Formats: sequence, structure tokens, C-alpha cells
Amino acid sequence: MPPDAADASRHACSDVSDRTAGPPGKRLKPWYGLWLLLMLGWTVSAADRAVTGPVVTWMIDNGVGFLADAGRPYALGGLIGGLFFAGYMLTQFPGGYLGDRHGHRTLVVVSLVWAGLATVVTGFVGGLVAFIVVRVVTGLGEGAYFSNDRTIISDATPERHRSLGMGVVITGLALGITIATVFTPHFTDLGRMWLADVDAWRMAFWILGLATLVVAAALARRFRRELSAPALGRATLHLTGYSAVSLLLIMAIYLLGTEAGLADLWIAVLEVVLAVGLVLFVLARKGEELGPVLKNRSLFLIHLSYVAVLWNLWFFSFWSVSIVAGAAHSSFAGAALTAGFNAGAGILGFPVGGRLSDVAVRRGWGRKPMLLSFTGVQALLTAAFAWYLSAAAQPSLLVMGLLLFTASLFFNALQPIGHALTADIAPPRLRGSAFGLQNLIGETGAVLSPAIGGVLRDHTGGWTAAVWLDTAIIVAGFCLLIPVRDADGGPSAPT
Repeated sequence: MPPDAADASRHACSDVSDRTAGPPGKRLKPWYGLWLLLMLGWTVSAADRAVTGPVVTWMIDNGVGFLADAGRPYALGGLIGGLFFAGYMLTQFPGGYLGDRHGHRTLVVVSLVWAGLATVVTGFVGGLVAFIVVRVVTGLGEGAYFSNDRTIISDATPERHRSLGMGVVITGLALGITIATVFTPHFTDLGRMWLADVDAWRMAFWILGLATLVVAAALARRFRRELSAPALGRATLHLTGYSAVSLLLIMAIYLLGTEAGLADLWIAVLEVVLAVGLVLFVLARKGEELGPVLKNRSLFLIHLSYVAVLWNLWFFSFWSVSIVAGAAHSSFAGAALTAGFNAGAGILGFPVGGRLSDVAVRRGWGRKPMLLSFTGVQALLTAAFAWYLSAAAQPSLLVMGLLLFTASLFFNALQPIGHALTADIAPPRLRGSAFGLQNLIGETGAVLSPAIGGVLRDHTGGWTAAVWLDTAIIVAGFCLLIPVRDADGGPSAPT
């Protein structure tokens, strides 16, 4: 048996043992521990990527670093965030595909070690280009986590608890974004105790990077029976190969665009064109092998709807501190605490949405009606937030916090429903590839939203237009979900 096939076989056997191990009647099921560790992986991974937004806002407010003399600081800051997600986006599909070949547990460990090291290195760099390069490299490593974590949960959890498991685990995303949003002011204060004021931001990257390495070690210990040095080496080399090509393409677009005098927004758009080119390349090279994933109409519509999901997620995660501070004229710490309500809602929304989705399936309702309902409510509440920003003479921190929390509650609840629906529709042997393609397409929203939001802020002097645009994109995502056929209704027709 080839080494890759042996790794995959061992991985599959481990999934079966995860489902069946443990004394009968014992309340603490064996997959609960797996959920907890994967949730911690999401926590540190999300904090590593979300910390860039608060740090950029801190740099702009304090006039330090490479943003001190920028003519359009919000547009440049948004582009930095967009370039990170360009890297994160371009390893979504390769990460899932490599997980299908080398073992999904292997890729999860590789992803976290990579992200932890790169985040620590970010705290040592100086200069705009070096900062962008290391942030892109961080994103390239983190991109392999999503598709493999979703697949591990799908394989190791009984189907009746699948959506709950996905919701519990992805709660780590909300925890990580909340930590990065709320605690960055404290990290910078700690940095001032040891570093010059202009370098205080570095402490945030060092703290979060070290935390990521600790969690990576814990997951490696849990998966030690399924891991092997040869598989880790092959997976790392293959991911490095994809990442090296992606890094060259991303930085070439950025440097050539900057040299040609292109606006930051157009550079972000070109990065999305690069992603579209990758999708077309996948269709050309892997079309026959991945036909059940690529040609399923419902999967394709769900993937497209995730452009709206990732747009909303990273627009608010990147700029929420600045939105609240600009509207209420509050301090950086006060704005961070209020903006934390947006991320913190996921701590409740993710597991509740997953649980309700599983209940709906058991009662024969299917996942789609709940997915549509939650998306519609989220659109209405986001519109209410946009209206309040434009109508209130002096927006209240309390009202903004409540609106952010309620909109985010439904937004976070809908995500595990969509993930479970993807797992229901995709063939089990191609789930890693299906989740990778979903996030590859969806991350175009994450690349564009920080950049376009920053451009609108620079041009209008406020955040209202950017929030209204976010609302319109959520509505578009809702419309894309209407033709989707629930898995319970039978397989979707190929396009």
C-alpha cells in the first residue's frame, strides 16, 4: 500500500474509534475532547488573523509604524488585511486536497505550527513590505485548517450530532476574534512596559503566536497515533510548494500594482482575479476527480453564498473597533470592548445554531429553512445597525453593542448549519476538497471587504456607506440560497 494510502487508512480507522470508543452509557462522549482541542485550534488561529485589524487601528490612531505617513491610511490598512486573506484563501483548496491525501489530522497540526511561528516572526519585522510578506505567509499556513477541521468533525462525530460539533468547535473563531479585539489594548500596554512606545504593537503578535504553538503541541499529542514524521514532512513540503507559488503571485501583484500607481482597491481586486484563476485551474486539472463536488449545483450555490458570510465576518472583525470609535468618539479601549460584542456573540450563536440544525434534521425539517431564516434576520439587523449609524447624532455605545451582538448572534448561528449542509451533500471521500473549495470561493469576500471598507471610509469620512454595502451583500447571499436543495430532498442536479 502506498504511504499516502496507509496514512489515510490509519486516519479513517482512528475516526471510527473516536465514534465508538468509551464505555456504554458514559455521558462524556469521546468526541467531546476532540471538539475541545479543535476549538482551541480555532481560537488561537482566529486570534492570529484578527489581531491585524486592531493593531492597524492602533497604528493609525497613534501615528506610528508604516501607517504614520500614509495618505490614505484606512485604504492601506484594509489592503494589508486583504492581502493576508489572499494568502489564506489560496491554500483553502490545496489544504483540503492534501488532507484527503495525507490525513486531515496531519494538516491541522502543520497548519497550527506554521501559523504560530509566522505570527511570532511578525512581531520582529519592520517595514511595510516585510510586514505584508509575513502576514501573507501566516495566512497561507492558516488556510489549511478549515477544510481539515471540518472533515475531522464530520468523520469522527455521529451524524445526529454533526452540526452541533461543528458549531461547538467553530466557537473558537468567536473566542479568538474576541480575544484579539478586546485584549489588543492590553497587549500594547504590556508592550510599552518592555519596548519603546512605537513598537508596543509587537507584543500582541508574540503573545498570540506563542499561544498557537502551545495549542499545536496539545493537538499533536492527541493525534500522536495518527501522525508520522514522513507524513508530516510530505504534507509540509507539499503545502510549502503551493504556498511558495501563491506568495510569489500575491506579492508580484502587490509590488507591480504599487509600482504602476494602482489604487489599493484595484490591487485587492486583482488578488481576487488570481483566486478565480486558481478555481479555473482546479476545474481544468482536477475536473474529473472532483466532479461530484465541482458539478453539484447546490454545493456551488452554497459556496457562492459564503462570499457574503466571509465578507461580513472580516469586515466587522477587521474594522469594528474603528467603526465604533469613529461613531461614538470613544477611546480605543472602550471601542474595543464594545466591538467585542460582535465577536462574542459567536460563543452563544455557533453551538446554538448547530444544535438547532441537528434538531431540525431529526424532525424532518431539513437544514435549509433554518439557514435561510437566520440569514434573513441577520440582514435585517445589519440594516438596522447601518440606519442607526446614519440617523443618530451621537450613537450610543450601548445601542451599538446590542445591535452588533444580535446581528452577530444570528450570523454565527447560521455558519455551522451551512457547514453541516455541505457535509451532508458532499461525498465523504471528497469532504476536505469540498470544504476547501467553499472557503476558497468565500474568502474572496474576506480579501475585498477590509480593502473596500477602508476605501469607503477614506472617501466618505465615515463608516455608514461600508455598512450599507455589507447589508446588500448579505441580501445577495440570501438570494443565492433560495434555489439550494436540502440534502434530505435528494442530491442536487449537476450544472
